[in-house]
Amino acid sequence: MITPDICFINSYTLRQLWAVIEENETSTLLKFGDAELVEQLLGQLQNKIVMSREEVNTINNYLNSKVSLIRDLAEGNSF
Repeated sequence: MITPDICFINSYTLRQLWAVIEENETSTLLKFGDAELVEQLLGQLQNKIVMSREEVNTINNYLNSKVSLIRDLAEGNSF
């Protein structure tokens, strides 16, 4: 069985990522398509912390898996 290389996200980076998400206006989180939203959030995170290429790829994959959750949270905050 082939196992993929796994790069874990450290807790500091994860906290910074979710802080970036929370700092965005609800309208911003809802106006972009999935790929654009991931790109925006990843870019904002990269402006805050330095990451290796491997970490960027891991965060990119993580964000892609959490787009629905991010949108659900944004919609819940819009009321």
